[in-house]
Amino acid sequence: MKKIISVFLILLITSCSSVGRFGAGVDITFDPRTIGMQIDDTIMQKNLSARLALADKKYFLSIQSEVRDGNIFLSGKVDTPEEKIRITKMAWETNGVRSVKNAITIRGKASFKSTAKDILITSQLRSALIFNKKTKARNYTLETINKNIYIFGIAMSLEEKKEVINEANKIFDVENVYPSIYLATELSRSKL
Repeated sequence: MKKIISVFLILLITSCSSVGRFGAGVDITFDPRTIGMQIDDTIMQKNLSARLALADKKYFLSIQSEVRDGNIFLSGKVDTPEEKIRITKMAWETNGVRSVKNAITIRGKASFKSTAKDILITSQLRSALIFNKKTKARNYTLETINKNIYIFGIAMSLEEKKEVINEANKIFDVENVYPSIYLATELSRSKL
């Protein structure tokens, strides 16, 4: 019953919006998932966010999650390694989860300078994807932690996936690129 009410509320909110966005900010026109898949992913994400907030209120602001086709991507900062493990366990316990990618960092391990550098790297990659006509920048969540770029999203083709990774590798001072990019044809419930 809760799922039906949640779906109804999501549909009501999106039908009143003229922006054309759904869920975690992915534009419907570029998202290869069906509306049903988007709703399932949004419900998973909201469920996980609520459980994290109930576990500890500070997680509401410090932990971000993205869900694509049942694949959960976690980012943010926590105080201890035990918290990171606890959050990962909670993500795996979410109904319908297929995989969990954890890019959560432990506070105190990054300086102001390294945080500023990470923000610059993320901005450079976001700009490169926007201006590259071969990529759909809206389909990707980007997170840079200690000069390591974590990319989570859906590519329309293998060429686009390679192009996104190539753009990330071009950025100066990047140490590693960790792509979690799924092809539209790999989506579990896709009929493409």
